Amino acid sequence: MNWINSLVRPKIRDLLKKREVPENLWIKCPETGEMVFHRDLEANLWVVPNSGHHMRMPARKRLEAFYDGGVYDRVATPEVVADPLKFRDSKRYVDRIKEYRAKTGEDDAVHVAKGKVNGQVITSAVQDFDFMGGSLGMAAGEAILKGMETAVANRTPFVMFTASGGARMQEGILSLMQMPRTTVGVQMLREEGLPYIVVLTNPTTGGVSASYAMLGDVHIAEPGAQIGFAGRRVVEQTIREKLPDDFQSAEYLLEHGMVDMVVHRHEMKDTISRLCSILMKQERATAAQAASAVAAAGAAAPATA
Repeated sequence: MNWINSLVRPKIRDLLKKREVPENLWIKCPETGEMVFHRDLEANLWVVPNSGHHMRMPARKRLEAFYDGGVYDRVATPEVVADPLKFRDSKRYVDRIKEYRAKTGEDDAVHVAKGKVNGQVITSAVQDFDFMGGSLGMAAGEAILKGMETAVANRTPFVMFTASGGARMQEGILSLMQMPRTTVGVQMLREEGLPYIVVLTNPTTGGVSASYAMLGDVHIAEPGAQIGFAGRRVVEQTIREKLPDDFQSAEYLLEHGMVDMVVHRHEMKDTISRLCSILMKQERATAAQAASAVAAAGAAAPATA
């Protein structure tokens, strides 16, 4: 066997062969252009170390970071008709659903879970922007309602992490109907006296911002998150005015009273835990105070007589 053919040529081919490098090995910061190694970014909860820019965080990873030890129970959500209107644009809607299910490994855009956060049981729902932009459709609406019903059944606070481009156009009016349906769910939590905390992440827009995303007892936003209904360009064309550079940012909304606080992702878990603890204790404290007042009145009655 010719050693040139058997040894030299394969080595030359290996040298000339294009090396396959994963596209997401290094991630560029949108603000500073800094390149961050993906494992370092993941270890820092998808916050760029130097600039503090909050990158979009995968839904499953958010749940793992939120619950103690990354341990939680997924709440099963109701099944819905995949393509109720038989919608088709450049491709069939049912094919889009299959594509995103294969890509994300999830049935739809909302994940519901229950577990302990700093020792306190909390029910939560997270919108997955990787699944059709976190759009609100029938399945997402059913999942959110299931999460709220679970919170009521277990007497826990309910925390909603929003990330969405709005209602899902492929489901038409059935998608829009999820706005009032989730609003009814919020009212159900209020009637039971359970805290409803909304965490607005980047982006939260469209019909989601016009319904359950802005109905919380407390609204928390991540730094730099885009929050609004219509897009910046649409608003400028409508009012025919130039908008501020930070318009629709979390900081702008905080300044104008639309959100209660802007919280760094590293502090989010402790902040939510503290708020839930305060809100739940206030309910118990009120009952205890009432019982104490009744007992004090009963003890004082004989002495007065």
